[in-house]
Amino acid sequence: MSLPKFILGDNTEFPNAIYVIHTEFPRFIINLENDEVEWFEDFDAEDQKELESETENAIKLATDFYDNEVAKYEE
Repeated sequence: MSLPKFILGDNTEFPNAIYVIHTEFPRFIINLENDEVEWFEDFDAEDQKELESETENAIKLATDFYDNEVAKYEE
Protein backbone atom coordinates (compact mmCIF):
# COMPACT_ATOMS: atom_id res chain seq x y z
CA MET A 1 0.00 0.00 0.00
CA SER A 2 1.23 3.46 -0.82
CA LEU A 3 0.58 6.08 1.84
CA PRO A 4 0.61 9.86 1.53
CA LYS A 5 3.41 11.64 3.35
CA PHE A 6 0.93 13.34 5.71
CA ILE A 7 -2.46 12.24 7.06
CA LEU A 8 -4.90 14.32 9.14
CA GLY A 9 -6.39 12.71 12.23
CA ASP A 10 -8.81 13.54 15.02
CA ASN A 11 -10.41 11.77 17.96
CA THR A 12 -13.64 12.56 19.80
CA GLU A 13 -11.94 11.88 23.14
CA PHE A 14 -9.65 14.86 22.44
CA PRO A 15 -12.01 17.34 20.74
CA ASN A 16 -9.52 20.23 20.57
CA ALA A 17 -6.63 18.17 19.24
CA ILE A 18 -5.73 18.20 15.56
CA TYR A 19 -3.22 15.53 14.55
CA VAL A 20 -0.96 15.34 11.53
CA ILE A 21 0.65 11.95 10.99
CA HIS A 22 3.98 11.92 9.11
CA THR A 23 4.35 8.50 7.47
CA GLU A 24 7.95 8.75 6.22
CA PHE A 25 11.19 8.64 8.21
CA PRO A 26 11.26 10.01 10.81
CA ARG A 27 7.66 8.89 11.43
CA PHE A 28 5.71 10.89 14.00
CA ILE A 29 2.36 12.35 15.01
CA ILE A 30 2.14 16.02 15.93
CA ASN A 31 -0.75 17.47 17.89
CA LEU A 32 -1.14 20.95 16.42
CA GLU A 33 -3.11 22.08 19.47
CA ASN A 34 0.04 22.06 21.62
CA ASP A 35 2.86 21.04 19.20
CA GLU A 36 3.46 17.81 21.14
CA VAL A 37 5.27 15.22 19.01
CA GLU A 38 5.12 11.44 19.42
CA TRP A 39 7.85 9.56 17.53
CA PHE A 40 7.42 6.08 16.00
CA GLU A 41 11.16 5.64 15.62
CA ASP A 42 13.89 4.69 18.06
CA PHE A 43 16.87 6.99 17.76
CA ASP A 44 20.45 6.39 18.80
CA ALA A 45 23.16 8.99 19.47
CA GLU A 46 24.18 9.05 15.80
CA ASP A 47 20.61 9.79 14.72
CA GLN A 48 20.26 12.66 17.21
CA LYS A 49 22.02 15.29 15.07
CA GLU A 50 20.06 14.32 11.96
CA LEU A 51 16.85 14.26 13.97
CA GLU A 52 17.43 17.76 15.32
CA SER A 53 17.99 19.18 11.84
CA GLU A 54 15.09 17.27 10.28
CA THR A 55 12.58 17.85 13.08
CA GLU A 56 12.12 21.55 12.54
CA ASN A 57 11.64 21.08 8.81
CA ALA A 58 9.28 18.11 9.19
CA ILE A 59 7.09 19.96 11.69
CA LYS A 60 6.94 23.01 9.41
CA LEU A 61 5.91 20.76 6.50
CA ALA A 62 3.23 19.11 8.68
CA THR A 63 1.85 22.51 9.66
CA ASP A 64 1.88 23.69 6.04
CA PHE A 65 0.06 20.51 5.01
CA TYR A 66 -2.64 21.17 7.59
CA ASP A 67 -3.04 24.80 6.50
CA ASN A 68 -3.38 23.74 2.85
CA GLU A 69 -5.94 21.04 3.69
CA VAL A 70 -8.06 23.43 5.75
CA ALA A 71 -7.94 26.01 2.95
CA LYS A 72 -9.35 23.38 0.55
CA TYR A 73 -12.30 22.74 2.88
CA GLU A 74 -13.03 26.44 3.12
CA GLU A 75 -13.33 26.84 -0.67
